[in-house]
Amino acid sequence: MPLTLYAHPFSSYCQKVLMALWENDTPFAYRHLEEPGASEELARLWPIAKFPVLVDGDRTIAETSIIIEYLDRQHPGQVRFLPDDPAAALEVRLLDRFFDQYVMNAAQVAVNEALRQTPDRLQEAKESTARALETAYAWLEKRLDGRQWAAGNDFSLADCAAAPSLFYGDWIYRIGDAHPQLRAYRTRLLARPSFARAVEEGRKYRSYFPLGAPDRD
Repeated sequence: MPLTLYAHPFSSYCQKVLMALWENDTPFAYRHLEEPGASEELARLWPIAKFPVLVDGDRTIAETSIIIEYLDRQHPGQVRFLPDDPAAALEVRLLDRFFDQYVMNAAQVAVNEALRQTPDRLQEAKESTARALETAYAWLEKRLDGRQWAAGNDFSLADCAAAPSLFYGDWIYRIGDAHPQLRAYRTRLLARPSFARAVEEGRKYRSYFPLGAPDRD
């Protein structure tokens, strides 16, 4: 039985998992959450009803980092998302959590306010997001020194987290000239075939972005 992924192509966290699947050409059925009945199926599988969710036979796997680690263990391919060395694996996990928590979730503060029926604190939310992202960008600028990918020379779970985080984060608060290594890293991620595909598949949904999608990637 093939894997089934419940996902939406414009979701940053769905893109994170889609990258991992596409990196290794892992076969899976894509249950697009705008298809009839897909959201109801998702809610039955995972009562929290957040996506993406991966189904493998009688197993239901939630949370993006767990899904990718599951794929790495149960459906391994040429690209390994977590190194065998314990210290190297900790660095990958640290960067994965950093991109999710301090880039993507920080960016989401402004997005969530814009989605409210009466977004009366939008400017405050934008300023909060800008401060948080500037702090994250400065830390990443130093951490990326001498690295091709987030945690070193090998593409990993951390890069799957980084790609959509920096993609959307830059839409909200631009990665400026003070962070040239981070901007170059974002450019490398955009050139990675798995993420380039995610960007293209999400392109037609850009009208969903409540702050207005910029005319750039």
